[in-house]
Amino acid sequence: TTWRCRGSASAGRADTADAPEVGRLHHDFNTEFDTFTPGPEAFTERYRELMATEHLVVLLAGEDPDGFVVLRFRGALTTPALECYVAELYVRPQRRGERLGRALMLAAIETARAEGADYMDLGTSEDDVAARALYESLGFRNWEGPSEGPRNLFYEREL
Repeated sequence: TTWRCRGSASAGRADTADAPEVGRLHHDFNTEFDTFTPGPEAFTERYRELMATEHLVVLLAGEDPDGFVVLRFRGALTTPALECYVAELYVRPQRRGERLGRALMLAAIETARAEGADYMDLGTSEDDVAARALYESLGFRNWEGPSEGPRNLFYEREL
């Protein structure tokens, strides 16, 4: 596999052979945050399918791996470039504080640019102070407050 980046300062691109590791990480992520998980095997199969397309990139960091970021690409409406959505970012609890999240996000930004994206967006919960601090330190803006216009809201629903 291509991702075996040692230490806390780097992240690498996963391929379909890495789907079992990605599936386990995503299952652990959802379990930790008490979110529905179809289980590591189902995640593995879905990642194997999606990673075979040009629309999804997974980056891994750490030795086991210990963290991942999932990027989803879509065509932009206002420019000929792509937009990149950070669908997931997770670092195992025992590795937090070692800059793996930062390494993953820096690699995500670099990867998005290399793939032709000129815009990146993401969502996080208001109470995830550590994630918000990371994103803001990397130049992401949370559009709320009177000086920056009306507060943007994120909506979702199952279909």
